[in-house]
Amino acid sequence: MKVLVTDGNNRAALAITRSLGKKGHLVVVGATGHPSLASSSKYCQDRIVYPSPTESPLNFIECLLEVVKSKDIDIVLPVSDVTTIPVCEHKSSLEQYCKVPFPEQDAVKLAANKAQLFQVAEELGVAVPRTLMLESSSQQFVLPQEMSFPLVIKPGRSRILTDNGWISTSVKYANDSEELKRTIEETHPLAFPVLLQERIIGPGVGVFACYDHGKPVAFFSHRRLREKPPSGGVSVLRESIPVAPVARDFSERLLGRLNWHGVAMVEFKLDTRDNLPKLIEINGRFWGSLQLAIDAGVDFPHLLIDTAMLKTVDPVIDYKVGVKTRWFLGDLDRLLLILLKSRAELNLPVRHKNKIMCLLEFMKLWDSNTHYEVLSMADIKPWLFEVGRWFRGRN
Repeated sequence: MKVLVTDGNNRAALAITRSLGKKGHLVVVGATGHPSLASSSKYCQDRIVYPSPTESPLNFIECLLEVVKSKDIDIVLPVSDVTTIPVCEHKSSLEQYCKVPFPEQDAVKLAANKAQLFQVAEELGVAVPRTLMLESSSQQFVLPQEMSFPLVIKPGRSRILTDNGWISTSVKYANDSEELKRTIEETHPLAFPVLLQERIIGPGVGVFACYDHGKPVAFFSHRRLREKPPSGGVSVLRESIPVAPVARDFSERLLGRLNWHGVAMVEFKLDTRDNLPKLIEINGRFWGSLQLAIDAGVDFPHLLIDTAMLKTVDPVIDYKVGVKTRWFLGDLDRLLLILLKSRAELNLPVRHKNKIMCLLEFMKLWDSNTHYEVLSMADIKPWLFEVGRWFRGRN
């Protein structure tokens, strides 16, 4: 199969390129510029440059259609939010020439709209944080008695399409009523409705899934061992773990209701008060730590290709637990933050490990269970590309 993978500078795009290339597929990598991380791989057979999907989604889609036709692409795999959303919106146009193993537009929009998603979750009996919805910044409201500060202020959508392209929103926190009022007033009008939620204290729980027209094909889960920034963010070292039964049950209810097709990450927070996973969001795309799932034996890209080609796919019911995958340069960034900034600047708890302990942990470079996300001696060019980009970013 000839497969077009977008977002060439995304680490998930590299994982997809390597996975499918090893299986004998012809991989074409797209990005807004060349070279890119994934196009540096020896498993990339061809590369294209397309207009920025952030600035001009329509031009991006028009370019994609031309490429699909001119290069006889069999399957298109978008990777990030800014490519997945327009690809799903124009799925019917693309599928005149190729396969797009992603959900229908309505399912993608519902998953991306947190206000609607939380309503559906409650209907299905999926646990969610206590939530108050604001339709506009001028809306008068009174916090329910059971909701107290700090509060999470969550825009209804993570990305919003405007006449000037996509804009990103972010989750913010309010520690008192004044901070809450100020943050709501500063929120972009298109970000409404905005959800005010209680802050759930507990570890994150991610359920990674592949579905074939509403039927589950594979589930996977991991825990974050180290993150950048260290107070919480992108995982730089993570370990495969069994899927939590309740989180899996909640995920199946949600994805089944959406008649999901393709990959998804359902994110929860494990509430330490009642030990229930509370829904945070659904990301209907590939995720940054994809390589770990592949290392542990759940090859999501390959499974997705098989579903696209209407092959009978045996559900993946088992994988290796205890496998670790490390993003080395992300881990190095994390270490530098810890060494160069104070605990207060990084918003770290008092019980966090000291600088020496963090340095010693970082220096544990190899063990039998640890894989490297980008660094591969069998495919070294992406690593060299990333190192060069890292040093250029320091200048």
